[in-house]
Amino acid sequence: MGRPPRDTAPVTIRMDQSMLKAIDDYRREQEDLPSRPEVVRQVMEEWLATRGRVGG
Repeated sequence: MGRPPRDTAPVTIRMDQSMLKAIDDYRREQEDLPSRPEVVRQVMEEWLATRGRVGG
């Protein structure tokens, strides 16, 4: 993994157990088994891109 890129900042959020279970279930469906943070990044990037907010 290595060090995170310099232009990033940590974001700490709390999620209930049902949301964490849904995230973990989704992770297990992925070929490369991304981490929870990576799943959240991917999903948010996709969601924002569909709204023209970020390049994805």
